[in-house]
Amino acid sequence: MFNVGSKFLLLFLLAFPCGLVTIARVGADSVEDSDPDVAVDEEEEEEEDVVEEDQLQQTEEEDEEEEVPDQAPTSHPDADTTIIFTTGEEFPANEIVRFLVGFTNKGSQDFSVQSLEASFRYPQDFQFYIQNFTALPLNSVVKPEGQATFEYSFVPAQPMAGRPFGLVILLNYFDTEGNSFQTAIYNQTVTIIEKEEGLDGETIFMYIFLIGLVALMVFAVYQVLETRTRKRLSVKVEKGTGSMSDVDISWIPQETLNAMNKASPKTSPRKRAKRAAGTDQ
Repeated sequence: MFNVGSKFLLLFLLAFPCGLVTIARVGADSVEDSDPDVAVDEEEEEEEDVVEEDQLQQTEEEDEEEEVPDQAPTSHPDADTTIIFTTGEEFPANEIVRFLVGFTNKGSQDFSVQSLEASFRYPQDFQFYIQNFTALPLNSVVKPEGQATFEYSFVPAQPMAGRPFGLVILLNYFDTEGNSFQTAIYNQTVTIIEKEEGLDGETIFMYIFLIGLVALMVFAVYQVLETRTRKRLSVKVEKGTGSMSDVDISWIPQETLNAMNKASPKTSPRKRAKRAAGTDQ
């Protein structure tokens, strides 16, 4: 009995310190978990995460605001505009295009015309600029029931030839209260053409050379044909009858023959001599 009790006592003495050490470690861990500094750090991290999320939301909202364009100024109902292209409705590349803009004030207040601008846009979406021309400052005041005319010119770029583009012409003006207005005078799709150039020196020389060569060939063919024709054609010489010995004139009356001999101027001298001799006999 004593041995069994001593064994249990020995085990208890060995296990009790180990239990105390384990309990102390668990308590220390719980104390560390409840450390106020650690809790403060966790709260700061959570606050930083919230601030970052707010900043991201603000950035997204600003981007959305930037993507939404401002409302463009509209045309005033008392302003009437017209346009005339003085160089024609065609738009040749690398050539000056001129047009006149007429502005009529149909209202009862003054209009201050500020500028006139033109640009080429992407034909599928006019918000994309292809070529933006310099705005023409006008700074002209148009009285009520008054009119004004403005001239503008631009030059389409050479690489744009042969393609369609959207041509936008805008007129900017203000009223007496300082309100800004903008009228789209021209807003259509046009095609930039490539103008045919005149004959240059090289082309003229080439044409002259070809014409001379053709003329030389025609002359040579004519000479060859004329030579061959002369060789083939023979000259026919008609020979008259030298004597009438081979001709049967027995059926002709003698009186007729005598009359023919007297009337013929081509009688040879020998025949005349014979005829004179026969007469003398």
